[in-house]
Amino acid sequence: FLQGERLLEMSSIATQREGIRGKAYVRDKVCQEFKALGKENFRTLTIIANSRKFSNATFEEISHLVGEIVSLAETCCAEGADPSCYDAGSSALSAKSCGEDSPFPAHAGTAGCCAQEGLEQKLCLAALQHPPQELPRYLQPSNEELCQAFKKDPKDFADRFLHEYASSYGQAPLPVLLGSTRTFLSMVSTCCISPAPTVCFLKEKLERRPLSLLTLMSNRVCSRFTAYGKGKVTFSYLTLLAQKMPSASFEDLFPLAEDAAEVFSECCDSVAEDCMQKKLSEHTAKVCSALSARDERFADCCKGTNLMQNYFCILALPPAPAPKLPEAQKPMNKQLCSEEGARHAKRYLFELARRHTSVPDTFLGKLYDASEKVRGECCSAKDTSACLDSKRQQMGEELPHFLEKANQLCGQYTELNFLDFKKRLRESLTQMMPEAGPELLGQLVEQRADFASTCCSHNSPPLYCASKVSSMLGEACNGGSCLLG
Repeated sequence: FLQGERLLEMSSIATQREGIRGKAYVRDKVCQEFKALGKENFRTLTIIANSRKFSNATFEEISHLVGEIVSLAETCCAEGADPSCYDAGSSALSAKSCGEDSPFPAHAGTAGCCAQEGLEQKLCLAALQHPPQELPRYLQPSNEELCQAFKKDPKDFADRFLHEYASSYGQAPLPVLLGSTRTFLSMVSTCCISPAPTVCFLKEKLERRPLSLLTLMSNRVCSRFTAYGKGKVTFSYLTLLAQKMPSASFEDLFPLAEDAAEVFSECCDSVAEDCMQKKLSEHTAKVCSALSARDERFADCCKGTNLMQNYFCILALPPAPAPKLPEAQKPMNKQLCSEEGARHAKRYLFELARRHTSVPDTFLGKLYDASEKVRGECCSAKDTSACLDSKRQQMGEELPHFLEKANQLCGQYTELNFLDFKKRLRESLTQMMPEAGPELLGQLVEQRADFASTCCSHNSPPLYCASKVSSMLGEACNGGSCLLG
């Protein structure tokens, strides 16, 4: 099933990335891949590719699109097919996309594309895609439900699973996603006909657990990489390590953060079969070499021989208690606008992060954005020093409230179990809003609890939580302009 790097290349029609280099090239490439993969594997890859691309599409919409793509490839790649077959078929596909009752995935940009003609229309339609799902919707059914659906219609079961899983975890690298779906379907087909299905599922789930964890983790980190970019991901990873080991210095941790960001930049879009596993294993070896002698928790995680399991262990470590350190030293104006300005800003934010270990990535990301915005505005201003002094004063006024709010929302969440957290939340809200009735209090408790459970961990969905933080902090601006709003 889809062996080798060449076979992991997406069908150009499935990913819709080709077209610029000539009709014959596109047809030849599609046909080469169709023949190399075989119809069923080509179809599987096409389901995954389009479910990733159109993550909000229904199963029926994806099925229609996949059916047309596979039929086009099968017809036009047959021996003796007319050379114009592929171009004519893809033009018909574009026309169908522009029809009033198009059965394909809906997109707000379709009408704009359909106002164009010819190749421009095809390329415009090809570029459309949905934003990825930040909160994966896929929930694995029970073993009994899996087998019931599988036995009823194995092909329909497999197609629906591929669609749901790929649309939920579409940011994971393609080879990881392919490996995860393949082993899952293999497990179901094996265990549902086993005389001892419960034992079989237990054994198979244990075997595929590392790959399952890699899929979830790489979907998260690649979502973050896409949303943040390399610079902010470096900062995010730096604070992740700083809060797990606040005794470590900036010089200890920054090279490891840069290394992790490099891994994600290389592997998130790579079709190399083992890029993420290989590069992350190498990264984990560096982390363990640098930090295990300095921290007992890291040393325990680094004992195993399986480097990927060691990495998952390190990621799962909760933040350490904040140490008592002197106030963080702010960078000088001339440092912020020097060639090393970004590094000086990261160093200061790193110092804040290790002094406030319960403040999560979502809030720290706001600090990073504000510092980048300030440097961008002030370093190109006529009077750089006056600009920076003004922003420094504003930041000094906003930062204590910002950190207090973050600690209030997330500090207790990390310290208490969920029921006790909600109880404490209700008590504090009752004190803050004594006039609020039970119904309003209940709603506020649920809203805050939902925010905390989604956004107070380092693995929180970045864009979703950033917008939640903005709305929660907006009230503090009193209609004015906030650096951290």
